[in-house]
This record gives sequence, C-alpha cells and structure tokens, in this order.
Amino acid sequence: MDLYAHSSNLSGTRHTLGEHLRRVADLAKGFAGAFGYAEAAAVLGLLHDIGKAHPDFQAYLLAAESGARHAPRGPDHKMAGVLLALERGMGAAALALQGHHGGLQSAGALKAWLADNAARERATQALHQALEALPELAGIDDAVWPATVNDPLSAEVLVRFLFSSLVDADYLDTAAHFQPMPTPEQETLDVLWQRFEAHHALLGAPRSPVDVMRAQIYGHCLAAAEMPAGLFRLAVPTGGGKTLSGMGFALRHALLHGQERIVVAVPYISITEQTAQVYRDVFGEQVVLEHHSQAEELGEDPWMRLAAENWDAPIIVTTTVQLLESLFSNKPQRARKVHRLARSVIILDEVQSLPVHLLDATLDMLKRLTSDYGASIVLSTATQPAFDLIDTFRDPAIRDIVPEAERYYSRMRRVRYEPGRHTSWGDLAADLGQQRQALAIVNTKADAMALLDALEALGHHPLHLSTQLCGAHRRAVIAEMRRRLSAGEPCQLVSTQVVEAGVDIDFPVVYRAMGPLDAIVQAAGRCNREGHLREGRVVVFDLPEAHTAPGFYRTATGEARTVLAQGIDLNTLAGVRPYYELLYRDVDTDADNIQAYRREPNYPEVAARYRLIDDDSIAVVVPSYEREDWVMQCLESLARRQEDPVRLLRHLQPYIVNVYRRRADEYLRQGLLSEVVSGLYVWAGRYDAIRGMVPPSSDPSGFVI
Repeated sequence: MDLYAHSSNLSGTRHTLGEHLRRVADLAKGFAGAFGYAEAAAVLGLLHDIGKAHPDFQAYLLAAESGARHAPRGPDHKMAGVLLALERGMGAAALALQGHHGGLQSAGALKAWLADNAARERATQALHQALEALPELAGIDDAVWPATVNDPLSAEVLVRFLFSSLVDADYLDTAAHFQPMPTPEQETLDVLWQRFEAHHALLGAPRSPVDVMRAQIYGHCLAAAEMPAGLFRLAVPTGGGKTLSGMGFALRHALLHGQERIVVAVPYISITEQTAQVYRDVFGEQVVLEHHSQAEELGEDPWMRLAAENWDAPIIVTTTVQLLESLFSNKPQRARKVHRLARSVIILDEVQSLPVHLLDATLDMLKRLTSDYGASIVLSTATQPAFDLIDTFRDPAIRDIVPEAERYYSRMRRVRYEPGRHTSWGDLAADLGQQRQALAIVNTKADAMALLDALEALGHHPLHLSTQLCGAHRRAVIAEMRRRLSAGEPCQLVSTQVVEAGVDIDFPVVYRAMGPLDAIVQAAGRCNREGHLREGRVVVFDLPEAHTAPGFYRTATGEARTVLAQGIDLNTLAGVRPYYELLYRDVDTDADNIQAYRREPNYPEVAARYRLIDDDSIAVVVPSYEREDWVMQCLESLARRQEDPVRLLRHLQPYIVNVYRRRADEYLRQGLLSEVVSGLYVWAGRYDAIRGMVPPSSDPSGFVI
C-alpha cells in the first residue's frame, strides 16, 4: 500500500511519503553540511513526517481530495518521529521534530506534550506503520547524531541551525510538489568579484586627499581579507567609503575561505534601500536580495519572494532587526533562513545601534557563528562600541581590518563640537534662524513641535522630519531639503533621530539636543559631510525644558552629559570609550534574562524577549496627505476584499504612520481612528503640511521619538 505525504497537485499527482522524506533528508543534509551536521539533518528529514503513515491521516488526505469536509486528520503527525528519535537515543532531535510546523517549544512543553498517553498510543501505531513501509528507517541510530553538547548555549544554537535546515528543506520540497518553479542560476562569487574589481577600476586615480584616504582604506580591506575567518572590526570615519570597501573585504574574504554568501545588515530600512541600490549598481539587479518588511519587489517575483524567505542569494542586504530576530526566533517562517548564515560573511553596519539590554545574547550568538558555524563577522561603524568590556565578548579576538585607524580620524576631522548656551526654545530658534542652512535634531516629537513653533513665531519657514510624517511625506521633505541645499537657498530643518542615519545630507551647522553619545556622533555625520568647509560646527544644546525618552535613552543621555563635561574629543576613535565604560557599568546587558531562558532551553520565551524595537504600534493610513480619493478607494477595496490585499497594502505603505498602541487607544476613544481591516486604521484627524499627523493634545509623555 502506498503512503502519501500530500494530496494531489494540479497535475493530479500525489506526493508519496517515502519520496517526500527522502527528498527532505537530502536537502537538509546539503544545508547542514555547511556547519558539519549533514547526517544529523538527514535523520531529521527522514523522521519529520512519519506520523503521516497512520491510517487515519491517509484517509484524511484521500477525503480532502474528494472534497469532504471535517475529515479526521489522524494523530499529530510529528509525535511518531519524536518517539523514534527518543527510542534511538537522539533526544536532542525531539525539539526540532516537534516544532517543524508550529515552532520550537520549551523543554517543559515538550515533556508535557509527550505525557499525553492517548496521543502517544496513536503515534506509536503510526510509527509501526512507517517502519513496515519505509525500510530506510530501520538503519537510523545515534551513530549519525552528534555527540552530546555539554554547553547548553551551544546545544541551543545547534538545535536552531538543524531546525532551520529541516524546515527550509520541508518547505522547498512541499512547494516543489504543489507549485514547481524553476530556480534561476545564481552568479558565483568569483564572477561578482570580477564585476566589483571592474567597477572599482572605473573610479580612476584618487583626485583629492579624501579620495587618497578612501583608496588606502580600500587597500587595507583587501589585504585584511587574507586573514583567517572570524571576528573583524571595520573602523572607518564618516565619509571614508566603508560601504564599498567593506564589500571588497567581504567578497575577497569569502572567495579565499570558501564562504558562500555576503549578508549586510543595517539598522534602518532607509539605509537598506540605499545600500542595496549601491550594490545593484555594481553587481546587477538580480544579484542583490533586499529583504525587509517594506521591500516592494518581493510581492512581484516568485523567486524573490522565495529568496527572501530562505536567503538563497549571493548578496543579501537586510535590516539588523530581520537578521538578529531571525536568529532568536522560534517560528519556522523566520528561522528557515538561519542555516544560510553558516559559512557566510556578515557585515553588521552601525553596530553602535545594537540595543544595550540585548548585548549579552547578541554578542554570544555572534561569537558562536564565527567559532562553530564558519561565519566571518565584520563589526562596522565610525563609532566603535567597546564590546570587549562585556563579559560575554571578552574571549574572542577581534581583528582590525584597518590598522592604526586613528590616523584616518585625524585626517577626516570635519567638525568642531561646541556646547550650546541656549536657555529656551525661543533662544535656540533665534540662533538657528540666523544660520542660512542648519539642521536641528531633538530627542522627541514633542520637542520638534516646540522648536517648530518657536521658529515660525520668528517668521521662519522650517522643514520638519519625524515619524509623524508618512513615508511619502518624508521623501518629499528630503527632496525639498536637498533642492534647497544644492541651490544655496535658506534651509532650516527640524528633525527627530530619523535623520541621524540613512539620510545622506550635508549641513554646515548641526544643532543636537543632549542625547546618547553615539547619537551625537551620528548627528555630526550630517555636518560638513563632503568636507567643503574647513570645519563644520556641531552645537550640543541641553535645554531644561527639553524631553528625553525614558529608560535606556535617558540613562545613556546622562552618561553622555558626564563624559562631555570632562572634555573628551569626539573626533577620535578612542574618545567614545569612557562613555561606553560608564554605560556598560550602569546598564544591564541582559536585562530580560534571555541567556537563562536559552540555557533551559525555552525557545518561545527567548523569541518573545529578544525584540530589537518596541513594535507595540498600529499602522494608520493618512489619506489627507496626497491622492486622497485614490487612497480612500484602496481602503474601500481592502475593506470589501475586492482585490489582492498584499498589492493594496503595498500601495498604501507610503501613506502609513505607525502609532504607539497607548496613543492609538486614546485616538479611538476620541473618534480620530477607525479600523479598516484587522490591524490597519485610517486617520480622521488633522494632517498638517509641515507637522504631519497632528494629535489633539501635546502630552509629551506619550509623544516621543
């Protein structure tokens, strides 16, 4: 009797259970070979669906084909494989097998699941059926399974990588049955290196002192690529060309050490888009996978959608959130890409932006990627945090890609930091208004409103950037700002932190509210960026009436205030170290106790606690910004389910403002929001041409960042 894994596809062919198990085993074996556990992954592939051999499950598949509803599905098809793994001494496989559909669970949840005697009895029946029908199961024993991993954190990561290999293989083989799709031939890294060299040759000989410095940094990157795989630090001052030089290191390093792909992770979607375009200009459109929550092309090309799910591409540009939260996720959809990180070169850009309260877990995971999974990791930023001060990261040797990097910071000294003497928003506005072109960055949206009010009261016409503006509005403001700067017209811009990274702009003067030191240095990167002036000015002001976001941000601001009072030099690489010494002393780098949950292991709890950003917000469409009739038509079609919701949401994305749930609840009570579909709302309040979404009150406590 034939056993089936899946019902008939469009051509009328059923997917036999034996064929599916063998194919998943082969795929998983290939994936896990990158980190030395090929045979163990193959075992998972053979075992993962053997519970489908139960007569009730086979009857369910046939009934489903005939259109019958509510047919009994038979036993949980995952338990039979778990029981066989336990019987053959492969207990560590149990969590991956149990979770291959619903997600990795905790050790306690697995034990409780196995305590269901009725379910065990039915799973045992399925197991006997599978052993009779599938002779390859008889040869499975613990000889192919890895020896016991004594370190609980190493074991926790190994389960993640094996789980990733299994679920990706399962998804791919199931999709090949139901929707076979040709896979485009990928370019080799050798070909990409040739293109990269050709592109670099087009740049020609250095024409300025900055060009000379960039060429020297590029040379250091190529020389450092010959060092053995591991952890690297790329410290390059703003304007030093680290985007292309870092890729030069990564490509050459991967070629020399047999690594398979380059993953570039940056903190903001806006930087992802810019960085991906830089690399597409070098390598071509189809080579670079841009993966983040708003990448529009993912909805169009089936291969691009698949590649985004499992990162099967030679060059991936993604967000830090997508990369790191996938590594700590327990969900199959997010975890399936994780195995691709083995034998990869990973560039973590702007690493100073990693949340301090997650550093223990983050740095431990990065360390294990290099020591156990053949990855090389590049910590790249102009403001290098002192990770060596954290216990989790004391052991590994981090090698510098650019030797004696401090000399380049001296040569690229573009700004002078000075303390502001302002005592009020009006005082600051008067100073700002005297500058023909100036940028002011504040800590909260409430403060941005206060400064806008003060500037307008003096007769100025400032621009404004914050997350109160929808994406289309922000892009329009940036375009107008660049036009004014290029034309030499008066331009005062008031912004929150959204401008500190990912927006390539160049002001002669930048005013920055007292905040975390790395944020102040990031703000300075928007000043005299191209070096047209002998020296730009960065004015750090500290108004009594200004607001600071609570929690870590407020603590880091206090530490910055302390070290700035000591007169440190922010134009040097070493200048920020005293700040990090204070910060890592006073802030718990494992505040959510994630490492303890990893040791249990408790995968759902780890996933719930490891969140890089507070995403307790809702999406609100602001139809009154522009194209109001068209936006309303999209919303009506979405509510009536008249068109593809993915396509409609993609159209609406530029007109969305994310609102914290606590504020949204207020707006709902006030009748300013209405729900279109679950999780998507429309704004009925005022939307201002300068301020964007204008709340009915200006309570600063809920009006930050």
